[in-house]
Amino acid sequence: MKKFNLNVFIYTTLLTLLVTFIVPTNLQASASTGNFNLTILHTNDTHARVEQQPRLFTAVNTLRSQKANTLLVDAGDVFSGTLYFNKFNGLADLYFMNLLGYDAMTFGNHEFDKDSVTLANFIRQMNFPMVSANVNVTKDAYLSPLYRDFTGNPAEGGKIYPSIIKTIGGEKVGIFGLTTEETSILSSPSKDIVYEDSVQKARLTVDSLKRVGVNKIIALSHLGYKPDINLGQLVDGIDIIVGGHSHTTLDKPYVINKTEPTLIVQAGEHLNFLGSLDVTFNSTGVVTGYNGQLADLSTYSENQHVKTKVNEYKAELEEYTKRIVGKTDVFLNGERADVRTKETNLGNLITDSMVAKANQFVKTHIALQNGGSIRSSIQAGDITLGHVKTVLPYENTLVTLDLTGDELWKALEHGVSGVETVEGRFLQVSGIKYKFDLTKPVGSRVWSVEAKTDDGFKPLDKTKIYRVATNAFTADGGDGFTMFKKAKDEGRMKELFIVDYDVMVDYLSKYSLVSPKVEGRIIQEAQVSNGDTTAPNAPVVNGVKNSDKKVTGKAEAYTKISIYVGKNRIGYGTTKKDGKFSVSIKKKQKAGTNLIVTAKDKAGNVSKAIEIVVSSEDKGNGKGRGKDKGKGKDKGKGKGKK
Repeated sequence: MKKFNLNVFIYTTLLTLLVTFIVPTNLQASASTGNFNLTILHTNDTHARVEQQPRLFTAVNTLRSQKANTLLVDAGDVFSGTLYFNKFNGLADLYFMNLLGYDAMTFGNHEFDKDSVTLANFIRQMNFPMVSANVNVTKDAYLSPLYRDFTGNPAEGGKIYPSIIKTIGGEKVGIFGLTTEETSILSSPSKDIVYEDSVQKARLTVDSLKRVGVNKIIALSHLGYKPDINLGQLVDGIDIIVGGHSHTTLDKPYVINKTEPTLIVQAGEHLNFLGSLDVTFNSTGVVTGYNGQLADLSTYSENQHVKTKVNEYKAELEEYTKRIVGKTDVFLNGERADVRTKETNLGNLITDSMVAKANQFVKTHIALQNGGSIRSSIQAGDITLGHVKTVLPYENTLVTLDLTGDELWKALEHGVSGVETVEGRFLQVSGIKYKFDLTKPVGSRVWSVEAKTDDGFKPLDKTKIYRVATNAFTADGGDGFTMFKKAKDEGRMKELFIVDYDVMVDYLSKYSLVSPKVEGRIIQEAQVSNGDTTAPNAPVVNGVKNSDKKVTGKAEAYTKISIYVGKNRIGYGTTKKDGKFSVSIKKKQKAGTNLIVTAKDKAGNVSKAIEIVVSSEDKGNGKGRGKDKGKGKDKGKGKGKK
């Protein structure tokens, strides 16, 4: 039996501890080296704005020269939006992305606007990887050969990975991608592509990166701003979310404060800005400091080498786009915030052209166009083919659907269900007049619909069949129009096989000079209950001093507050959902002045008037006491509601 050797035991124990603890620590991105500074330059939703590339080059190179450790990434939607995409299928954009040396990109929903052949051709020519943890392309014949089912370390350009690891300044940084699960209805992907749950896949991907010692993790997210906040709250371990999809302009990062905080950044749209985030990690990979801002590209000069190349692409489009196809006397409003929330004259022009073209085949009175498919405005003057194709870049074909009145009503309801977040499902219309109330819950907002018939506009009959022209995208359930998809699946659709820009060009050629107006087809208006003659309760008004510029208090929700001195109204406003109001007055009022305050409900009923005396700055004043004035404008109608 060998004699026990204490020195050998101690040496062996220390060696075991070294292997067990020190080696894994070294794998954790050299965490023992202390603080690490990283700059992330980011773009999103560029949508084929090729002519911004010369300024982008100057901005990127300027910032890179000032920073030691930089990444350049894109959060998706390079495809679609201008004729550069229609002509070059994303390859013009990619030329400059390769030249700039992007480090990674994730799929946007618009990367699936064309077929998988187009997307695969784009990816194959990338000098950097595509990252996506939740877009499953393994059954797609064209994309699956490009997919690698492991973390790229290092990653190869022209391939798709769930995640990659970049070594920057001796530190390991993990990057993975996520794409909105709604892509299956927002775009036109192959049926072989599956969009998996983003939160679940994010957790699994973060865990896999941590297991190989990565503690600095960036998500490239094409989910949208609000889903990004949800992602950051539900998934631990993501340090930075570089966002896209919602076209949100974040002047500074949104911070989710947790034990390990998460920063969210997004750079608007169309290469108007380059996002720049300076971030400091401590030795365990936790963000301890940051400075995020947007570089306004309009303030940067154009790189002349890049400008020359852009002009080469531009020259190829000239013959393609310069043909004049019509003229407008007025500005045609296709602004994103407008076509997705209200009636616009361009929406009217487009839908009128759809009705006109459909009528060449079958009698049609109604057309519906999702606002998300209208991508630009047109200035007054000559209209070229280029203008039209920029407005309608998706090459959707015209179809007609035979819908019940009930299905048509539900489609309008679906269209106004995302007004607050400016969703593309909002419907521009022809042959329809409808009203909706934003104070009502989703699903019960539309309260008046009239449809055009052979005998003019009539209240919508939910049991009647109406023929409706729309685009093939929505007819296939795009933007969530499941009632359209049902009609299509039941054989109630007629394909007209005419692309949308040709529909508009044909209409313009017939009418030459157009001057469409907003004419009350879509009205956002609170619904008033018939026969409501009961006045609201008198408002409760807080004390007013001679130094105050506002009058505050509480009344019934969504009532109109009027403030008078004598017969002169000096303030007007609306109460919020909780009934509170804060109404600016035209000027400060002298102490001793009598103010009269009333509340008017949606039906026009006016409360009893409240009289309050303005106090001096150094004297208190209680809340207003009600006095039924009985006379004067907006005063003293009816009894208070109980």
